[in-house]
Amino acid sequence: MSESRQFCPRCGDPVERPPDADLPGGPSDPDAVLCDDCYFADFELVDAPDRIEVQVCSQCGAVHRGNRWVDVDADDYTDVAVDETADRLGVHVDARDVTWGVDPEQVDQNTIRMHATFTGFIRDTPLQETVVVPVYIARGTCDRCGRIAGDYWNALVQVRGTNRTPTDAEMDRAEEIARDYIAEREATGDRNAFITSAVRESSGLNMKISANQMGEAIAHRIVREFGGNVSAAETLTTEDGDGNELYRVTFVARLPEFTPGDVVDLDDGDGPVLVTSAHGNLKGVRVETGERYEASHEEGIAPEGRKLGTREDAEDTTVVAVEDARAVQVLDPETFETKTVPRPDYMDPDADEVPVLRSRAGLHVLPEDAEDV
Repeated sequence: MSESRQFCPRCGDPVERPPDADLPGGPSDPDAVLCDDCYFADFELVDAPDRIEVQVCSQCGAVHRGNRWVDVDADDYTDVAVDETADRLGVHVDARDVTWGVDPEQVDQNTIRMHATFTGFIRDTPLQETVVVPVYIARGTCDRCGRIAGDYWNALVQVRGTNRTPTDAEMDRAEEIARDYIAEREATGDRNAFITSAVRESSGLNMKISANQMGEAIAHRIVREFGGNVSAAETLTTEDGDGNELYRVTFVARLPEFTPGDVVDLDDGDGPVLVTSAHGNLKGVRVETGERYEASHEEGIAPEGRKLGTREDAEDTTVVAVEDARAVQVLDPETFETKTVPRPDYMDPDADEVPVLRSRAGLHVLPEDAEDV
């Protein structure tokens, strides 16, 4: 029967042989034959670096990890320091049931001292070890912010109106659509998605976008909401290292001439139209009769017309008398004279007041609100 005991090669004290020492694949660690005193004399439960440096973009807050920048969406960098510390600390391979906790100490704006305490079992002996690792936050500029600062872009999205300038509300919404789209791309981890600039000029809104595909998607989202159409024009800028031609593309989101709420004279003999939609073809309601209107294929998506005013231009005035199913007497809000005007179907015959629009074509009774049409 073989002896299960042997002697420590350092101090000579007898030690128990590991039960699997003679089995194939048994422990090969030379320290396995040491007694507990000699083994723990040089033992380190935790392997920790002297210091950790975390590179952070001073503009967007992204953290440089490995060979790339990562968005962390952090209000401060304590959690980042904890994660970096966890990645850099090593625990002895023979340790079992290891647990650890960390107590961050904010030394200054750019230094966090990490007090990490580890517990575990080695050779059935409970051990505890505390290490202190300073984490330094180094400020820099990530690739994306560097490109933005350098006015890098590939697509130009121009928001324009047809025979008009887009309203402030339209430009606000167009920019919001663009930023929402870029946020969606960023949420997928695409750090090449960004808006370099958004500038308002006398003719409309100009937005510089990082990539052509993104610029095209934004332009189409804008006209999907407002109506209109998108056109594109390429400009050769340079060639890449393989000789491939690189282009910048200008996408023009051309908004319709007339928008919901406009009152338009289409000069077709059937009276002005209150526009209710500019999606696809022009749609609305006749303000003299209340009949529905929709531009025909022959008229095109946006037939020619003259804008008389908008719903916002209307003023409430007194109803003097309802003459019949097609006529009503109202006070002219400017001259206070009684005028007989067409009565559209949407007008409530019992109303005491109605909104009217004054234009060169006369007085027009408009609906109280959009739900009335």
